[in-house]
Amino acid sequence: MSCIHCNLHKGPNLAGIDPLTGAVTVLFNPRTQNWDDHFGLAVVFIFGKTAVGRTTVAVLNMNSDEQVELRAES
Repeated sequence: MSCIHCNLHKGPNLAGIDPLTGAVTVLFNPRTQNWDDHFGLAVVFIFGKTAVGRTTVAVLNMNSDEQVELRAES
């Protein structure tokens, strides 16, 4: 349940490293978790509110130049 860009970055990963704490953390699961609990939007940048959110943003590279540019155009 992600765009091709994010899905290619995710690959087989089910977890990653939280950039704030350095802890191994599971990635966001859209089937069991609520987006708004874990993510926020600051203009065109997606940020993680929780360890799950931060890790998912980092692993999926959700704020790549290309993704930010696309959000800015919307």
